[in-house]
Amino acid sequence: MTQDTQNSILWFKDISLADRPLVGGKGGSLGELCSAGINVPNGYVITTEAFKAYLDILDAEHGIRQKIVALDPDDVTKLNSVTSDMRALVEKSPPPESLTQVISEAYRDLGDNIPVAVRSSATSEDSEEASFAGLQDTYLWQKGEAQLLDAVRRCWASLYNPESVAYRLRLDIPEDDLAMAVVVQTMVNSRCSGVMFTRSPTTGDKSVITIEGSWGLGSSIVSGEVTPDKFVVNKITSEISGKNIAPKAIEHLPDENGGIIERPVEEERQVISCLSDEEIKELTAVARRVEKHYGCAQDIEWALSHDSADNQNNSVLLLQSRPETVWATKDKAPVAKPAAKAYDHIFNVMGTQLIKDKKSK
Repeated sequence: MTQDTQNSILWFKDISLADRPLVGGKGGSLGELCSAGINVPNGYVITTEAFKAYLDILDAEHGIRQKIVALDPDDVTKLNSVTSDMRALVEKSPPPESLTQVISEAYRDLGDNIPVAVRSSATSEDSEEASFAGLQDTYLWQKGEAQLLDAVRRCWASLYNPESVAYRLRLDIPEDDLAMAVVVQTMVNSRCSGVMFTRSPTTGDKSVITIEGSWGLGSSIVSGEVTPDKFVVNKITSEISGKNIAPKAIEHLPDENGGIIERPVEEERQVISCLSDEEIKELTAVARRVEKHYGCAQDIEWALSHDSADNQNNSVLLLQSRPETVWATKDKAPVAKPAAKAYDHIFNVMGTQLIKDKKSK
């Protein structure tokens, strides 16, 4: 590894949340999970240092950052036009040869032509203050160096999706402070997969864990093509207090040539639970460990593998964990705007009523 590429690649086992400026939200979380002893598929992060070195080359010629900063998030036409140009530029521009070599060498270290998930990992995502979940891209079951490198460029380009740009402009996130790391993670050949929340996503109840799952890869749930099975579990006793088994007509499976395919689910499997009670309790135990480690409610992606070799003597594998933001944000919001003086709200109500009385006469 040359001097200019020595900080370009970091393995999960060597990083934590403290490394978020280098590896982004997803990368830092995966490293943190590894350090906590949670089963996570092996992988590495192409760091923000690599992205910055790449972007500096493009920026010097095309003024990418300046064009983004000058945008008005409410001018949809111009926003779409400029961001489309930025994405096309990044997608077609290969990184320097030295960086390409380092990325490819790390991929070969994972295994021989092994399928990987390639996930964007922005430095400001998956925090308690802002969540970029769903605003950048993920590419599943990429096989071979050519597919990997193409997916990496598309992840970098996704930093300039119009939704992402508008979101950070409205939050006044400085463009110079923003960078995109990319997670490269060994794919799990999932029998079933899904998400779980250590706080009810519908009621905010902190005493329960809600688990959602379906057959195959979790992309079918994320895309909304499948309504998942849903289970509600008492966080303390592990008692399953609710089950809703949904008809699951399709599943996403790996394509042998790379990428994913959609396949119909057999009729008898459509209407049965994708999880046994024992697997639900196992997921619950893992969710409790993760929440305890982070000290706050979590939104967790999980998978159960077809391949026993993937399971590492434990059937649950975690693909990601991020802070729950919806109810955490509501908790922080004031119930009402405080009055300047103790009795101001009384006089305001009285004044409003007097105006109504006058109008009615």
